[in-house]
This record gives sequence, C-alpha cells and structure tokens, in this order.
Amino acid sequence: MVTFVDRVQVHLQAGRGGNGCVSIRREKFKPLAGPDGGNGGHGGDIVLLADPQVTTLLDFHRRPHRSAENGGYGAGDYRAGTNGAELTLSVPIGTVVKDEAGETLVDLTEPGTRYVVAHGGIGGLGNHSLASTKRKAPGFALLGTEGWSGSITLELKTIADVALVGYPSAGKSSLIAALSAAKPKIADYPFTTLHPNLGVVQAGEHRFTVADVPGLIEGASEGKGLGLDFLRHVERCSALLHVLDCATLEPGRDPLSDLEVIKAELAAYPVPEGQVPLLDRPQLIALNKVDVPEARELAEFVRPELEAMGYRVFEISAASHAGLRELSFAMAELVETARAEALRDEVEQPRIVLQPKAVNESGFTVRTEGGSYGTLYRILGTKPERWVAQTDFTNDEAVGYLADRLNKLGIEDALVKAGAVAGSTVVIGPGSGVVFDWEPTLTSAAEVQMGARGTDLRVDQNKRRTNNERREEYHTLMDAKAEARAELERERKAGMWSDEA
Repeated sequence: MVTFVDRVQVHLQAGRGGNGCVSIRREKFKPLAGPDGGNGGHGGDIVLLADPQVTTLLDFHRRPHRSAENGGYGAGDYRAGTNGAELTLSVPIGTVVKDEAGETLVDLTEPGTRYVVAHGGIGGLGNHSLASTKRKAPGFALLGTEGWSGSITLELKTIADVALVGYPSAGKSSLIAALSAAKPKIADYPFTTLHPNLGVVQAGEHRFTVADVPGLIEGASEGKGLGLDFLRHVERCSALLHVLDCATLEPGRDPLSDLEVIKAELAAYPVPEGQVPLLDRPQLIALNKVDVPEARELAEFVRPELEAMGYRVFEISAASHAGLRELSFAMAELVETARAEALRDEVEQPRIVLQPKAVNESGFTVRTEGGSYGTLYRILGTKPERWVAQTDFTNDEAVGYLADRLNKLGIEDALVKAGAVAGSTVVIGPGSGVVFDWEPTLTSAAEVQMGARGTDLRVDQNKRRTNNERREEYHTLMDAKAEARAELERERKAGMWSDEA
C-alpha cells in the first residue's frame, strides 16, 4: 500500500466561461424595448497553496484529475451568469511545480504561498453589452472561452536544515527518533524508511530540523535502490550528517568504505543551477552503535583517520543516547553559521517595474507558411485567438462583428503587407486553428473600405438628405435650367426656329 508520494503528475482543467445571452426586453406597448441579455460568468481558476499541514502528495496520486467549476450562462433581464468557484489545491511546503516540458513554474518554499496554475475561461458578453449607437439591437452574443487544460508535475523536496545520510540500516531512523519527537518506522531490515521523516531538534537556544531519508547504496545517483527519490530531498539541506554503521556484519563493509560510496553518490548527483554542490556543504560524521563493544573498538580505530580527512567525528549510540548532546550542539553550530551566511548573501529583491504597452505593438503576428496545397497565412496572438473562440460561426451577424474587430486591430493591413490577396488561405491560431478564405475590405489601389460589415440589417438606415445635399441639388438644377435657356437662345439666333406663328 502506497503511504508516501513525492512526485506525481496532475491533469488539470480550469473552468469554462459561460456564454452570453441574446435577449430583447419586452414591455407593454413596447414590443422591442432594447437588448437585455446578460454576460456569462468566468470559469474558476485552479490555485496551488503551500500548506504546512500537508506533508505528502498522496492525495494527488490517488486523484490525479482535477477540474474547476464552469461559469454560468447569462440570462435575460440583464442577469449575469455566476462565476465558477476557485479550486484550491493544498500542497506541502517545498513543492516544485513543473510544466509538461519539464520547466519549473514555481517553487513553493514559503507557507501560504499561492500560485494560479490554471486560469479559468472568460465569460462571453451578452447582447446588452454589445449594443452601440450603430448596433442598437445585436442579434448575437459572445461565447465563453475554454479554461486552461494540461498536465503539471508536482515534485516534493523536503525542507530541512540537516540531512542524515548513510547506508540502509545505519541507524538514521533511530537517531532522529532519539534527537526529536519524530516517530519513524524502525526495523532490522534494509530500506525500512520509504519516505522522508522530519524532526525538530532543540539544542540549547537553537532549534533546527533534521531529515531522515531513505538509505543510499552504490549507484543511487543512477536511480538504483531508492536513488533519486532520496537525493532529491537533500538539495535544500544546508548541512549533512554522515551516519556510519560500526556494527555491520556485511562482508566487505566498514565505516571508511561506506563513507567513500556515499560521497561518490553525492558528488554524482547534479544539483540545480545556483545551489552549492552536496559535497561542498558542511559535513559531520557520526559513528553509530558504539553501545556494541566491537563497534566501539572499530569507531576508536577509524576515528583518527576520519579526523585526518578534516571531519568532526562523534561516537554516538542512538540506543543508549551516548554522545547525542555533543552531536546536537555541533549540528546547531553548523545550522546557525549557514543561516548567517544565507542572510548575508541574500541579494536585495529587484524592484517591480511596470512598463506600459508599446504604442507600436500590434499584439499579433502574421506568419507565412508553405505547404503542398499552397501558401497560407497564420495569425497568432492572444486577442485574435480569443475573439475567434468567442464567435458563434452559425450567426452571420456575429461573424461580421468578428471581421470588424480583426480589421480594427490592423490584421488586414498586416495581411496585405505579407502578400496575401483575395482568396488566400488564412488560419487564426496554432495547429489546425480556424481556417477561412480571406476576402479583404481594402482595394489594391487606395485602401478604401467598400462597406461596413457586422451592421444590423433590422435597424433602418438614415436616408434623409442633409441641407448641404439639398442645396447642391438645387444649384445643379438651376444651372441646368439656365444652360437650357442659353442653348435655346443660341438656336433662335442661328435661325433654327422663330417666335413667329
């Protein structure tokens, strides 16, 4: 039965935005009193929360699929849809969040840190919000967009001050149980510890945490045994305590050879960029099980050689608690030194600078792609892709509204510059996207708009002539009459006709 999980893949689906509503208000003596369709609600976000009360990712292992609530649909009488509820997922402190490509998104190392990992979809506007002086009664509404969907990887890296490293059955679990109030599983067979155990140690006025993690064997850095599952939890520790078994009965093993194997595995493990390599961190050595007479003799024999290597060595017994007080104060000293150095080396956080959007930034790109069926022009950008997703292509008026929005964004000018002509294939969005044959509203000569698209044909157009138009028509008529009289006078003088009866 699985009791601990420190790496899991989670599949997320944020809430979908609700569709806007198409509705016309009806009142007594006012059959068409105006649009009153409400907006759709926004889809719910998915948020990760670093919770000190959570210690494992086991819940995500059992339920890897999580989805947030969808936004409600808009309704008539200006009623907006409800927003989808936010889904908060509690994760242990020290969880690293990675995307499908393996890139780190966030490292949740502080309690209470929140991170929106999946944004909900945007609710569509109702026809009341789409009404304008030129579009008084829109017969369409915008659709809600899909929320973010994809997979992330949650990787737990234990946060502790000191890591206990050593071979299986070296007594690490017994040591942490003797130093703190932790109660790890203890047994007389290898790999008893299958997940990290944290304990809080009080040494005088100093308090720090120690981590008891699964034992190392040769080849752990290559994944043997519990390998990488162990070494991942050593990354965040500021100091290491080598727990060496002086009472082992396995042939070919002794404290010195065990230390060399462990050091080789620690050196082979690649730490993230910017972190101190494992072997370059402060280290102590604890020669354990000296309550056994043969083990005490072996500890006294190897201690001078270990001290000659530059290590501080402590002869301890997790069973009898011998030497634990001196060891705990030595670990506290290393921890306080590491904390002081970290505080001194802490760089000042850069100031947040808000920069306005550039005036000449279009917000989209036009990319020319060639294929077996000819050249196509792909439009990529947040706005055009979202607008296409919000359009109901079964409604001609909605399609016309989309065309107007794209034209105002400057897409048609960009297509002309890219070499597109009438009938060219245009794709909006990545992959298959939305494909259509482009019919420009710009002429090749003077870039004159031929006609407005997206107009509401149910609204009567204003056909009344202005005063200037009437004046011009009157002057044109008077000039024509004067020219006709002058032409008759010329014909009379030429003898072509006479006033005589």
